[in-house]
Amino acid sequence: DEELLKRIQATVVQVQGDYKKLSSVTGNLLDDRHQKQKDIEALFQSLERLEKEKADKEDLALGINVKADKTALAGKVSRTQFDASMERLNEMIQEMLSRVTGQEQGWHQVQRQLNEEMDSKLDRLELGPFRQQLEEHWKSILEQLKEKAPQTEADDAAGIKK
Repeated sequence: DEELLKRIQATVVQVQGDYKKLSSVTGNLLDDRHQKQKDIEALFQSLERLEKEKADKEDLALGINVKADKTALAGKVSRTQFDASMERLNEMIQEMLSRVTGQEQGWHQVQRQLNEEMDSKLDRLELGPFRQQLEEHWKSILEQLKEKAPQTEADDAAGIKK
């Protein structure tokens, strides 16, 4: 009973701590919400003030010129981005070409090594008996493994039981 009481008390303390954390977070969220609401109201007031003010013809002409300049600038930015992308693409292609060249050189080196090793290996007449000996040894190993396989499974089953 004491243990149950201690667990309940610990749970209550934990819930109280969680409540304090949630209260703090909730308070922060409410403060943020109020601040954002004030900011939104300030933006609406600014918008209403701007809508009330009328632009004269010079300001309108200036606005049209600025808009045209922004369009031209957007085109230039796009060109800059295009050039940067093309440069990155060119670098990637050069990197891939160097990798392919390196792999090709590696392939030629491996081919040379294989040719050298083949020249220094047993001649073909000696390979037949050697191959037959290897195959017989391999079959022997496989037969031994097949003979031991059922015993291993039985041992595993006995070892798993608790």
